[in-house]
Amino acid sequence: MSLPYENATSGDKALGEIQKLLQRFGCNRFGVMTDWDDGILLMQFEWNGLKVSFPASFKGYASAWLKENPWNNRKQATKEQWESKALEIGSVAVYSVLRDWIKANVTAVETGLVTVDDVFMAHVLLPNGQRMSEYAKAKNLLIGTATP
Repeated sequence: MSLPYENATSGDKALGEIQKLLQRFGCNRFGVMTDWDDGILLMQFEWNGLKVSFPASFKGYASAWLKENPWNNRKQATKEQWESKALEIGSVAVYSVLRDWIKANVTAVETGLVTVDDVFMAHVLLPNGQRMSEYAKAKNLLIGTATP
């Protein structure tokens, strides 16, 4: 079985679509940064004064891809090459995942299914630069655990 987005070919195209979606939604600031060491694509935008910061792990995607496509000695690549391929796939796929996530959530807000707070609150930056979700976790405000 294939992993969704594993055959994505253009992170730049998906990024352009994200930018257009957020502009149409009324965002007045938008930026993306790649942290290769931590394997994170960091997307930030501002909407009506709310600063939103969304880290997306392409290392996480690569790990999921490796579970679906484990390396073995029959591959025409070393284990390190196979893991490098997984990171490459993840670093492209994460853009398409984000595009679809943003599109679905913006549409849900625009059609009144949910509010902006419902969708983006966990990713809103507090005055100290911490994301709301990080603050809630640090203060043990969450019931149970949501980590897999």
